[in-house]
Amino acid sequence: MTDKRKSLKDKLPPEALDHMKAARAEMRKSMETILPPGFLDHRRAARKEMLMAFRAMIDAALEKTEEKRKST
Repeated sequence: MTDKRKSLKDKLPPEALDHMKAARAEMRKSMETILPPGFLDHRRAARKEMLMAFRAMIDAALEKTEEKRKST
């Protein structure tokens, strides 16, 4: 693996990563106090629906590929 492709975990000291994780957790907590109740549940549901849409598109593409393979 080249230096350019190293992950953040490989480049930063463990203490810095710990602080970054703590900062992310605190930011998330602060956002929960700003956002209206139920927002995070709706956001999770929307994310799940988008992932299911992507899954359906991939499944359709795989089916088309398989149909083309069988017809040749």
